[in-house]
Amino acid sequence: MSDKPEAVPVPAATILLLRDGTEGLEVFMVKRHHQIDFVAGALVFPGGKLEKGDSDPSLAAHLDGGDAWNADMRALGAGAIREAFEESGILLARDARTGDFVAAERLEELQHYRPLLDKREAVLAEVLEKEKLRLALDQLVHFAHWITPANMPKRFDTHFFLAVSPVGHAGSHDGRESVDSIWITPKAAIADPKKWNVIFPTKLNLMKLDNSSTVSSALAAARGDKVLPVVPWVENGPDGQILRIRDDAGYTQTTASMREA
Repeated sequence: MSDKPEAVPVPAATILLLRDGTEGLEVFMVKRHHQIDFVAGALVFPGGKLEKGDSDPSLAAHLDGGDAWNADMRALGAGAIREAFEESGILLARDARTGDFVAAERLEELQHYRPLLDKREAVLAEVLEKEKLRLALDQLVHFAHWITPANMPKRFDTHFFLAVSPVGHAGSHDGRESVDSIWITPKAAIADPKKWNVIFPTKLNLMKLDNSSTVSSALAAARGDKVLPVVPWVENGPDGQILRIRDDAGYTQTTASMREA
């Protein structure tokens, strides 16, 4: 038995940015760089671990919504929006002077903040103050909550949100952590495992999202669901080890071969 202490899960957040496409509901996804130390080469939703600035009390003056959330959830919402901006260039924020979502032209002017926020050379609250912006927490719908199993050396306590991508926000990968990006239907993202490497939590959340054919129906379904924490575990099956999750978390698939996960 190892005496190594169990890794503590790091708070993290991610957003499934949605739009209605010609083939139905589409979600924005990025392909991770093959040299990244976590899920290298995988197709994932924009997101990442929370930073100190995501829980800065001064952010309260720059938030729309989240009044019913506790401080931890507001930090998760802020972190999710920040990470989505860093990794996709899509910004869930409003102009504080007009109340309108950031237009495409203004968004282009803000793109230089992506690497600065990513490298912690800019502070989120200060950017919002300088640019007169308000984070649109009211656009986030809590969708899922996954925690990395206890036996893993690197663990995350990740909350997933749904949000409509603002009009004119096309999205683009950052070229550093991600090397490709795509608007894709959930079904297409999981249909060809030889083309797209999709890890177990991402696959199950895509399958859950695929239960809805439009953005409005996906948001309505998520608002009606109770989000339960999911902590996968490994069991021995007749054909080898299998990865399992709880049966009551709202997923149609609850097991997978470790060879496929």
